[in-house]
Amino acid sequence: MDRLRELRKEQGVARQDLADEMLISKRTIARYESGERQPTLSMVFDLADYFKVSIDYLVGRSDVR
Repeated sequence: MDRLRELRKEQGVARQDLADEMLISKRTIARYESGERQPTLSMVFDLADYFKVSIDYLVGRSDVR
């Protein structure tokens, strides 16, 4: 999920801070960002809410936040 990395860096959020907020490991965030692992649908909802963007934007289906 390229957009996850982009949003995290844009907003100055460290992987560890995001992981703590989402109640998952820092490594899991890294795996989401690299495409090595896909988040569950509920995690996608949580990440979109956290960054205040649409799910379509987060997963790359739209350029409209």
